[in-house]
Amino acid sequence: MHIANHLRHTLGIGAITVALIGCGGSESSLGQGVSGLNAAPAVVAHRASWMSPDAKQSDLLYVSNLTTGDVDVFSYPRGKPKGKLTGFNAPHGECVDAKGNVFITSAASSQIFEYSHAGTKPIATLSDPGYTPSDCSIDPVTGDLAVANLLPLGSGSGSVAIYKRAKGKPKLYIASSALFMYYSCGFDGSGNLFVDGSNMNGNQFEIAELPKGATALVAVTLNQQIAIPGGVQWDGKYLAVGDQVCLNCASTIYEFSMSGSTGTKVAETNLSNSCDVIRFWLQGKRVIAPNDCAPNIMYFKYPAGGNSTKTITGVSQVVGATVSQAPHI
Repeated sequence: MHIANHLRHTLGIGAITVALIGCGGSESSLGQGVSGLNAAPAVVAHRASWMSPDAKQSDLLYVSNLTTGDVDVFSYPRGKPKGKLTGFNAPHGECVDAKGNVFITSAASSQIFEYSHAGTKPIATLSDPGYTPSDCSIDPVTGDLAVANLLPLGSGSGSVAIYKRAKGKPKLYIASSALFMYYSCGFDGSGNLFVDGSNMNGNQFEIAELPKGATALVAVTLNQQIAIPGGVQWDGKYLAVGDQVCLNCASTIYEFSMSGSTGTKVAETNLSNSCDVIRFWLQGKRVIAPNDCAPNIMYFKYPAGGNSTKTITGVSQVVGATVSQAPHI
């Protein structure tokens, strides 16, 4: 099993720096990808956020860029630059609510920022004290916001934070199973939450579920081995779980039929000419794949997969994406 070294991207939390999933070199185990580092995080000079005047009328693709600390915004699906959001400290996973409001996890500042469609300033800021928020998802039933959290290596288990109606202080959930490092999360259509990551040693993929109305996370068993967590999202019928696989390998998304705490693989989507998709986004019959080691953003047919149908260039270390549809007037 291999993992890539972009996971060693430093994120400052006080005097502690930690790392998140990514690509750029190989290691002997998943656990070496998340480690405490002594070096101070790089200081990024941020320009002002901007958005094209016509952006409000367009569907928009938001992509997190770890290198610049920005979120690049493109028209969707054409992929033309429409704006840039700045001022984040390691932006990572993203999600969107029914209104088209976009939530962006700022991992190293322990915050989640909410933006209206095509907005250039946050309309809300949520605090996630003590944690490194790595991904988020909106419950389609209640509008609650779930955030997958990491902690610096050696300081304890990660968690899932649930913000009721995406506001206020969160309620934290920690799995009693082997899940220890929480990377990605996704609600299904009924409000059940799935979160993936790894065990305490970082060398084994783990996934758990917070069933709707439940008070505890329960372990989920899949009948497919996954090497490196690569995102989790509901596709309307099946649970789609990504696998980064390895450095310079094509990433894969597996589709599982869920029954209780068991997932049975029904299909797989090979992103044939990708090389490290950290966290995918499903938009209808298309996979949007931030391809970290290229770097670029690739579109693939879903669930057919195969070679990409479109590539957006001019980005660096892309790790998360979401699509906000233009509000209907």
